Amino acid sequence: MTRHQGDNSKKKGTSARQGGAKKPSTSRGNAPLRKTASKFATKPGEQKAPKSPKAPKNPDEIRLNKYIANSGMCSRRDADIYIQSGNVKVNGVPVTEMGYKVKLTDVVQFDGSTITPEKKEYLLLNKPKNFSTVNDENRGDSNVLELVKGATKANLQPVGRMDKTTTGLLLFTNDTDIITKFTSPNQRSSKLYQVTLDKNLKYDDLEKISNGLTIDEFRVYVEEVTYIEDQPKSEIGIKMKTANVKIVRKIFEHLKYNVIKLDRVTFAGLTKKNLPRGNWRFLTEQEVINLKNS
Repeated sequence: MTRHQGDNSKKKGTSARQGGAKKPSTSRGNAPLRKTASKFATKPGEQKAPKSPKAPKNPDEIRLNKYIANSGMCSRRDADIYIQSGNVKVNGVPVTEMGYKVKLTDVVQFDGSTITPEKKEYLLLNKPKNFSTVNDENRGDSNVLELVKGATKANLQPVGRMDKTTTGLLLFTNDTDIITKFTSPNQRSSKLYQVTLDKNLKYDDLEKISNGLTIDEFRVYVEEVTYIEDQPKSEIGIKMKTANVKIVRKIFEHLKYNVIKLDRVTFAGLTKKNLPRGNWRFLTEQEVINLKNS
C-alpha cells in the first residue's frame, strides 16, 4: 500500500511541474533581438523624426524613355537601349543618360525622326448620315468629331474625307504616318462600298466600270464591281483602293445614275462586324499591326 501511494505522489509531482508557469527564457539567442529593439525604441517625450516629403512631380517634364514609349516607337526597355547607343537627341544634342527628363516643349528625335509623346490611338466609327468630316459652320453640318468626343484625350483626326450623306467606316487617329499613308494617291489598301442607285445598273455599264473609265481626263480603275446577291440590280458592290468617296460617286454619275446611298463596308481589312451605325470602338493591337502593314 505504501509503495502504491508513493507512485501516485511521483505522478502528481510530475504533473505539477508540467502544468506550472514557465520561467522566462534566458537563452542568449534572444539577446540580439532585445538589443536591436531597444536601439530603435523611442524614449519618453522623444518624437520620431518626420519623413522628408517627396519632391512634387513637374507635369511639364517626363522621363525620356517614357516619352519615346508614349510616341509608339518602342517599349521603355527598348528605348533605354536606343538612348544608351546615342540614337536619341533632345534639342539637337545626343542624350545617353538614363532617367533623363525632358520638357514637353523639347524637340526629341528618335533615330532621326522627330516624335511626340502622345500615345498613338486608333478608333473606328460606323458613321451615320448628316455628319461631315469638313468643319463648315456656314453650312450648318455637324462634324464627325462630335461622334467620338470624350473617347480619348488624344487629338484624333479622321482619315480621309466623308460628306454628310455617305455612311460607313471612318478611321480616326493621331498617328500622322497613318493619316498620310491612307490619304496618299499611291496607297494600296482596298475599300469596299455598297452603292444604292436610283435605277438598275445596266450590264453594259457594269462592264464599262469593270474595264475602267476616263473621268475628267483621269483614268479610273476599280478592283471589282458586282451586283449584290439577292438584291435589286440597283444595289452595287464596288471595291477600290481610293479613300476618296467622291470618286465612287463620280463613276456612277458619269454614266447618268444618281447615287441614293453610299456606304463604306470595309476599310483596309476592317469591317463593320459588331459595330452598329453611330457607334465606335478602338482597334486591337493586331488590327493596328495589320493596318500599318496593309
